[in-house]
Formats: sequence, structure tokens, C-alpha cells
Amino acid sequence: MREFLDDHSGLFDPDQVPVLVAAFDGAWESAQTSAVIFDTDVNTEAAWLILAKHIIEAAKQGEHDEGRLRDGALAALAQSNLRSP
Repeated sequence: MREFLDDHSGLFDPDQVPVLVAAFDGAWESAQTSAVIFDTDVNTEAAWLILAKHIIEAAKQGEHDEGRLRDGALAALAQSNLRSP
């Protein structure tokens, strides 16, 4: 996530970055422990990007609550076209 945030440097205050990273880490952990099976590296990377992009876009629009960022990212992943085999 930090690497992805580097592409958006200057958009967030330094104190916001740990919140975004924690939201991503929580969403990623939930996705990995859920029933979702990432059958290819492509799907794994796509899931990672969906979570990261959602969190960054939501934060850019003013959302700064870690739980809401995490939950919104998980909802975005659930609504995506990624499906288990």
C-alpha cells in the first residue's frame, strides 16, 4: 500500500498515511481469510488494486475513518468481477 501511496504523494498529510495503510492491511487480511480464493496471481493483484484504489479515492473525498475505509474497500471487492473458481 505504501508503494501505491507514493504515486499519490502530497495528497495526504503524513498523519493520514498510517490510517490508510491500516485500513488496507485490515481489508487485505479480511479478504485473505474469507472464503474468497484468489486462483491466479493476476486475481490476487487485481484484488489488491481494488482495495488500494478504493481506500485512496475514499480518502481523497474526505473519508478518514479506518473502519469505514476498510469496509468500503471490502464492499468494492465484493462488487467486483473477481470471483472464486
